[in-house]
Amino acid sequence: MNTAALPLARPRSLLLPALLACYLVWGSTYLAIRLALASFPPFFQMGTRFLCAGALLAGWVALRGGAWPTARQWAHAGVVGTLMLGLGMGLTASAEQHVGSGLVAAFIAVVPLLVGLWGLLFGQRPGRLEIAGMAVGLAGVLLLMRGASFGASPQALASIGAATLAWSLGSVLSTTRLPPAPGAAGFASQMLCGGVVLMAASMALGERPQWPPQPLAVAAWVYLVVAGSLVAFSAYLYLLAHASPALATSYAFVNPVIALLLGVTVGAEAVSASEWGACAVVLAGVVLIVRGRRNREHA
Repeated sequence: MNTAALPLARPRSLLLPALLACYLVWGSTYLAIRLALASFPPFFQMGTRFLCAGALLAGWVALRGGAWPTARQWAHAGVVGTLMLGLGMGLTASAEQHVGSGLVAAFIAVVPLLVGLWGLLFGQRPGRLEIAGMAVGLAGVLLLMRGASFGASPQALASIGAATLAWSLGSVLSTTRLPPAPGAAGFASQMLCGGVVLMAASMALGERPQWPPQPLAVAAWVYLVVAGSLVAFSAYLYLLAHASPALATSYAFVNPVIALLLGVTVGAEAVSASEWGACAVVLAGVVLIVRGRRNREHA
């Protein structure tokens, strides 16, 4: 989505389409990751995805004559890309080898909670509503961990736990100590750096994609590159520029719902009643955190 080419008289005309893109596309990427795993191992899948998307986005920046990241900004992108994409997305895909995509998405919904906890180390003080949301979200995670799916797969639990810690730390660093280049150039540099780390991990683990790959796996991979990494990120940039922060980040508690529904209806994933309840508790905590941040911003 080329937001610079939008008519200046109607800067908010694409708010709803951009919001739906973040909700539906990012919510559906968890199922797409699982489908792509049929032919593409987790780190190889994520590495090729982000290298391809990063190269396309970098080419778009170059064609528009945009500013390229400085050496310092590349260094920042290396650290943040390693945390958020190399560890965050790589381990998320790894977890989906053992646990349904919907439950993985529900676990990842605690990222706002972890962002708040990491922020304490950098002098960011949460409000009372945010603290309440963290407590509720943590209770939901503990319930989710006690469920049959994560209880039966300690490896998946360790992977998704490390993934959320790495993603949330990268998110905090990118807004405090290690800011990337502004706009699309920053996203491109992070994707390229993260892609290199993911491919290095893939080679170290000896991953081998299936050849010839299954057509559905290829379609899912293309969807992740085009829709998940390019369209949704562009839509998110548009929301950051034209909507309130609370609205722009509301995807945090919508995506898990979309992922759960798609996982159950399309992916035939099993979710027990207790796990549905745990997911609801997690999402309630996220809603409190987002509302608390909005109140603090207004204050």
